[in-house]
Amino acid sequence: MKALTARDSTHDRPRSTWTIALATVLALAFAGFVALGVWQLQRMAWKHALIARVDARVHAEPVAPPARRDWARVSDARDGYRRVALTGRFIAMPEMRAQAVTELGAGHWSMAALQTDQGDIVWVNRGFVPLDATGGALPEGLVKVTGLLRMSEPVGGFLRRNDPANGRWYSRDVVAMAASQGLSVASTAPYFVDAAAVTASVQQRGREAAPAPWPRAGMTVVRFRDPHLTYALTWFGMALLTAFAAWRLVVSGRRLRQDRGDPGGFDHAGAIPQG
Repeated sequence: MKALTARDSTHDRPRSTWTIALATVLALAFAGFVALGVWQLQRMAWKHALIARVDARVHAEPVAPPARRDWARVSDARDGYRRVALTGRFIAMPEMRAQAVTELGAGHWSMAALQTDQGDIVWVNRGFVPLDATGGALPEGLVKVTGLLRMSEPVGGFLRRNDPANGRWYSRDVVAMAASQGLSVASTAPYFVDAAAVTASVQQRGREAAPAPWPRAGMTVVRFRDPHLTYALTWFGMALLTAFAAWRLVVSGRRLRQDRGDPGGFDHAGAIPQG
């Protein structure tokens, strides 16, 4: 029976190198999966805080929207979905349409600029209008708008940018809308109001015709997806599978070393019997 010397055992070194490399990859993957799971738990806590904050705002009594002196400090975290009420007069202009998809189907948001007594311009989302309908005439005279404050949307739609020159709006970018109509950008608030109701003044109510079916106000979606716990459990599950794979690798390596230490493995002279 031929014996293989310890020097010839260097043929096993590629296997050892491969094992170390695989163990390193598994360790990095485990750490990465755990980090992703923790991050999703943090996102879940943030989302729950957001839901609680928005829920409190939408059910609160309406307040005045931020004045011009406070516009620089307006943010989604601080003011988004705040219930506000303001009065003013709609500026006569063609209906501005921004693409929308709602529970009623595809259509657009009917956007109109309201000028307050202070000279500020606040854009109002009057509501949803189907593709084959129009938004109806703007109310004349003094009106009161009650709704939710939303931040301007300058980015555009998914993979689609606004095209002011051709009147194609995929997001409610109120600054760009104001510029396209020749309105003062400096006087335009950095937010708009999703109207829940538009009420005419007492002097105007008696002359109002029956309300048009469109636009449909009060369609702001205030539900937020909260899949973070599912994502976290998925990442932690991946971490457990990675840990199991690493454990199997360690067990296999241990058995291999035990086999080599058997009487049929390395002898005292450092040789492996080879049949």
